[in-house]
Amino acid sequence: MPELPEVETVANHLGRLVTGRTIESAELIRERLAPNLTPQQFAESLSSATITSVGRRGKHILFDLDNGKTLIVHLRMSGRFQLLNGTGEDPKFTHAVFSLTGGERLLFVDQRHFGMMNIVETARLHETKEIAKLAPEPFSDDFTEAYFLSVLKSTKRPLKDCLLDQTKVCGVGNIYASEAMFIARAKPTIPASRLSKVKARVLHTAIRDVMNETIELGRAIPVNPANIGGNIYGSESDAEWRVYGREGHPCPNCTRPITRITQNCRSTFYCPTCQR
Repeated sequence: MPELPEVETVANHLGRLVTGRTIESAELIRERLAPNLTPQQFAESLSSATITSVGRRGKHILFDLDNGKTLIVHLRMSGRFQLLNGTGEDPKFTHAVFSLTGGERLLFVDQRHFGMMNIVETARLHETKEIAKLAPEPFSDDFTEAYFLSVLKSTKRPLKDCLLDQTKVCGVGNIYASEAMFIARAKPTIPASRLSKVKARVLHTAIRDVMNETIELGRAIPVNPANIGGNIYGSESDAEWRVYGREGHPCPNCTRPITRITQNCRSTFYCPTCQR
C-alpha cells in the first residue's frame, strides 16, 4: 500500500498535470469506489468544476475544486491515475473517468478494487471522517517530540502497531515503520509505552528522515502521464532499504541476517541483534 511519500509524489505529479484543468464530465464506473455517492451525484459534483490544486493529507489525495468541493482519494493497495489522450478504450480495471478540457481523460485504475473516493465541502474538509481522525502530519509543527513521546506512553500495543495507527502517527506504513525502527534500534514487538526516551527521540527523527528520503527521490522522477507517480519504486529501489524486504540478507550494521515476522497479518523486517 502506498505510504505518505508515495502519495506525496502522486499528488505532486497530478498537480503538475491537471491543476487549472476543468472537468467537463465525470463517470463513476465502480459504484463502491465512492460509497457515499450515487453515480449521478458523483458526476454532478464534478462536472464543469476546475481543479484549483492537488494536495495531500496523510495518505489521502485532495483535489480542491473551484465549486467549493474537494475530491478525496485513497489509493489503497493498487489504485493509480493515468492521463490519456484521445478516445481509445479505457484500460482494464478503470473505475472512474474524468474527461478534461483539451480532450484528455484522467482515469482511476484499481486492479485490487480497494481504492476509495468521496466528495465533500472544502470548508468542512477537516470535519469529514476520512480526515478528522488523522494524527498530525509528520513534517508539521504539531508532530513534536513531546507529542510523539505522549503517544508512545499512552499505549501498551506493540511499537509497530502504534506506528501504523494513523490516528497516532500519520502516513507511516510497513516500509517506513521497519526502516525507522531499525535506525532507532527499537524492537518492533516491544510495548510502545516501554520504549526508552532516548530511542523514542531517535525514532521521532528517523520517521521524518526515512520518509523524506523517498519524497526527495519522488521529486527527481519525471512525470509519466500514463503511470502517474508509479515509477517511485525503480528497479534498484530494493537496494536502498536498510531492512525492509531484505529477509535473510546481512544487517548493514552487524551483518547478521535480517528477520521477517508477522504482526497483524503484515510483515515486519528487523535485526534481532541490533533491535533488542
